[in-house]
Amino acid sequence: MGKHINLPTSGTQCIGAYLAEAEGKPKGGLVLIQEIFGVNAHIRSVADRFAAMGYTTVAPAFFDRLETGVELDYSSESMAKGRQLVMELGFERAMEDVASAAEAIQSVGRIGTVGYCWGGTVAFLCAIRLGLPSVSYYGARNVPFLDEQPRAPVMFHFGEEDSSIPPGVVAKHRQMLPQMDVYSYPGAGHAFNRDIDPGHYHKAGADLALQRTMAFFDKYVAGA
Repeated sequence: MGKHINLPTSGTQCIGAYLAEAEGKPKGGLVLIQEIFGVNAHIRSVADRFAAMGYTTVAPAFFDRLETGVELDYSSESMAKGRQLVMELGFERAMEDVASAAEAIQSVGRIGTVGYCWGGTVAFLCAIRLGLPSVSYYGARNVPFLDEQPRAPVMFHFGEEDSSIPPGVVAKHRQMLPQMDVYSYPGAGHAFNRDIDPGHYHKAGADLALQRTMAFFDKYVAGA
């Protein structure tokens, strides 16, 4: 079970975060980057899972810059609100908050990032701008940044049935970043890792993606 902490921002404001600490000596640290729904119960459970596998994990509440305590469900109204919030927040402020979160847990060792949906693109940007090893799950906003060279390894996960990320876009990731691992999962759609959402969860894809993700972090974070 994790706890709430505060993170400083570039201004005078602080934002919240969910911190899940690894038991015993951590392998390293992860910054977990949310979907558009805030640091809700699902994101906290994902943080707890990574902590149970040896990585102290912090999930910044990015939306606290705009509105305190945002936790959205998966209704169409919540989706519209989440999209509005990420547009208003922008990527640059999100990057600042990831850097602050990474600094907050730097005592545990090397830091990586993992993000989902909107957070998948933020994670990709973390490899480009911050030089952090990163895993990007179904980042539908990646394409404008594919011509930028990451300063750290990146792993990408996509569902083959994801209508928001067609096969041509996945192929472009492989074409533009041939040195990175780009995986796609048959039968999986968008948000296939969201295990509290039966309409999106794809267990086979999620389990294999997690296995690959942990091997990536064990190599580039724990093994660095």
